[in-house]
Amino acid sequence: MFCNQCEQTAKGTGCTVMGACGKNEAVSGLEDLLTHAVQGLSIVAAAGRKVGVVDHAIDRFTCEAIFSCLTNVDFDPSRFEPLIRKAVELRESLKKQVLAASGKIESSAPAATFTPADSLVGLEAQGAALNFINTLDANPDLQSLKQITMYGLRGLAAYADHAAILGQEDETVYAYIHEAMAELTRKDLGLDQLVGLALKCGQVNLRAMELLDAGNTGTYGHPVPTPVPLGHIPGKCILVTGHDLKDLDMLLEQTKGKGINIYTHGEMLPCHGYPELKKHSHFYGHFGTAWQNQQKEMPEFPGAILFTTNCIQKPKDSYKDNVFTTGLVGWPDVAHIGADKDFSPVINRALALPGFTDTADNGTVLVGFARNTVLGVADKVIAAVKSKAIRHFFLVGGCDGAKPGRNYYTELVEQIPADCMVLTLACGKFRFFDKKLGDIGGIPRLLDVGQCNDAYSAIQIAVALAGAFECGVNDLPLSLVLSWYEQKAVVILLTLLSLGIKDIRLGPTLPAFITPNVLNVLVENFAIKPVTTPAEDLKAILG
Repeated sequence: MFCNQCEQTAKGTGCTVMGACGKNEAVSGLEDLLTHAVQGLSIVAAAGRKVGVVDHAIDRFTCEAIFSCLTNVDFDPSRFEPLIRKAVELRESLKKQVLAASGKIESSAPAATFTPADSLVGLEAQGAALNFINTLDANPDLQSLKQITMYGLRGLAAYADHAAILGQEDETVYAYIHEAMAELTRKDLGLDQLVGLALKCGQVNLRAMELLDAGNTGTYGHPVPTPVPLGHIPGKCILVTGHDLKDLDMLLEQTKGKGINIYTHGEMLPCHGYPELKKHSHFYGHFGTAWQNQQKEMPEFPGAILFTTNCIQKPKDSYKDNVFTTGLVGWPDVAHIGADKDFSPVINRALALPGFTDTADNGTVLVGFARNTVLGVADKVIAAVKSKAIRHFFLVGGCDGAKPGRNYYTELVEQIPADCMVLTLACGKFRFFDKKLGDIGGIPRLLDVGQCNDAYSAIQIAVALAGAFECGVNDLPLSLVLSWYEQKAVVILLTLLSLGIKDIRLGPTLPAFITPNVLNVLVENFAIKPVTTPAEDLKAILG
């Protein structure tokens, strides 16, 4: 196997024996093979769009299949087999429609004619033989750019899938995904063409995040400032981790009156700020006060645990019987909730487990500072900047992880001067989310914008402030210090670059799939910088 798509890749170069995320060689090869099969489907789908042949079911399947290959989503080999076979079946069915409409499928890429083996073992062998990443392009710089787009597409597909679940879709998003997947099979694209393809991925992702924002806020209301308890209370309990608001909503409805308290973990923390979710009296608090509970092993929890979409590494055998997954998430020997979203197995397990027998008060944290809330006090923020009560804004966000070096973000936030604001989003905030930073003129210095999905809100805040000050975003007293772990972070970075945002600091290490020459392109055009030390970076930013 060879996989270098996440920040924790082995030795900073690539996982070759076992994934740092926990996936084995079989899963890695099957992910590559599914990506290869979907590329073949996308070649036909892109050709079909030229003659008006569009299949919505294929668009949705494509997003789900690409999303399945994102880090920490699916570790179960048996779940990849039907996806691979379906991709080929859909390709052949669509091919007939395209040809019947006088369309042309001109690609000679092997993906367009790939035939899957007859067994799972055969598919695993095909995946291993494919050597997918290392054969994307003979030129290492072009391979690097193709990887950037490929990993960006995995993040984009995730956001598009989240949005579609809430009824928000846009044909242009699907069209680009098929176009890009097909283009990545070509061997005749140059550096400028591939840079353009990557930046377009970022542009399209902005639309996907806008759709997801509309789905979340249109369904559950705009987040409002909400204190969230970090301890626990006596009673049966279910812990929900991941990203999916709709799954949480359905679980809350199905646990009404059953004496079960619902706790969030990881990226589900911001859900407490949504009016239509927080109205449930048994939606209690957030379990796990420290960053270690995010990317490392799950904490000891005396109830059932529900995984929704990618979140943390696979559970230990000691509590695997208490774990349930939903959506695309899968692990061998872990119960999966089907498309009917009947959470009875989760509820029954929670009722059978002891739950909490005591009370623990670990304080609270504030959530709910998405764009509506922040822009609602924009006049106070602007006045504070003009009076120099607020000197600078820092957006410190992104993914968390267990690899050494991430204490940088804790130390940075601790050292940011008291006349500066800190906006944060995504699971990277678990390095400092419970720090008490005080306020400036009644506005909390630490503002939790939400999930990684809510990068759209952060962008809208920056754009609105730039408008108020009649300047560009790059001219604001704003610095972006980002951490990355997986492919959602890759596509968010591409979105920021596509908007022309410069001087982003990125860490804790730079992606292994970026070659020195490609890095030079990013530095020359966007002034991307690796993080150094908190003290040095603050000195460079604030002078």
